[in-house]
Amino acid sequence: MTEKTTASPRIGLALGSGSARGWAHIGVVNALAELGIEADIVCGCSIGGLVGAAYTAGNLEKLEAWVRSLTKLATARFFELNFSMNGFINVDRLHTFLTDNVCADDLNIEDLPKVFATVSTELATGREIWFTDGSLIESIWASISIPGLFPPYQNQGRWMVDGGLVNPVPVSICRALGADIVIAVNLNGYIVGKPYVEKPVKKSESESSFIGSLKDSAIKYSTSLFPSLKSKANSPGILDAIAGSVYITQDRITRSRMAGDPPDILLSPRLSHISPLEFYRGNEAIQEGIDCVERKRMEIEYIMKRG
Repeated sequence: MTEKTTASPRIGLALGSGSARGWAHIGVVNALAELGIEADIVCGCSIGGLVGAAYTAGNLEKLEAWVRSLTKLATARFFELNFSMNGFINVDRLHTFLTDNVCADDLNIEDLPKVFATVSTELATGREIWFTDGSLIESIWASISIPGLFPPYQNQGRWMVDGGLVNPVPVSICRALGADIVIAVNLNGYIVGKPYVEKPVKKSESESSFIGSLKDSAIKYSTSLFPSLKSKANSPGILDAIAGSVYITQDRITRSRMAGDPPDILLSPRLSHISPLEFYRGNEAIQEGIDCVERKRMEIEYIMKRG
């Protein structure tokens, strides 16, 4: 009599949207790996799609090193005046970052060692669009195009914008692609209701007066584009207001969608102290991702054993 073998459950990882807070996904993935948990299926929205792509392409360590080295001034260089008003992001600089730290231009989703997908929104109809094959880097571009910050991305004759407008934490995609257990990361769970706080930027004592002067000049020039670099507390600028408004909307959508299709494990990093555009605070975000997994460790281990 042949003994039946039980297949291991397929683990899905749903990485949610959240701009700069998305670096917490790096900490989450690393902390899960420490527990012996590797996702079979990775689905990402916006920044979650970017980090998920680096993870599945084997470039997460490279991305983490870049994130940890990012400074305020380097972050500001990704923003530019754009008189066409399609967005404030320097797309050439962002493209270089993606090819250097996330994936090559010629890598396709179907060539990845894990099942992978991103989600985007068709601008003309509001339809939810899944990218499950084709160019990996195009799937990232389509998913991260936050209205007002990024220009819409054209794919197969359709204009695409940020997937967070329809499915901020893509649990449903993980299930549709065959996940038995879904671990979801919601970056906006502690955001709504928190007051806007802009912290003063301290100048490093080790900076020479010359270097410090150059840095101050560059930051002063960029504050019209990147208000969170100002040295004094002030009201939110246009970029923070756009991003913050998008994430309030996404928080409401996430709550609604998860009520009907909850994940097996929900991780909600506490990131309200990091504004959506403070990408240079990667060390804090990554650490909170690690801490978030540790706080849920007993629940994670119980569910994984139960299968």
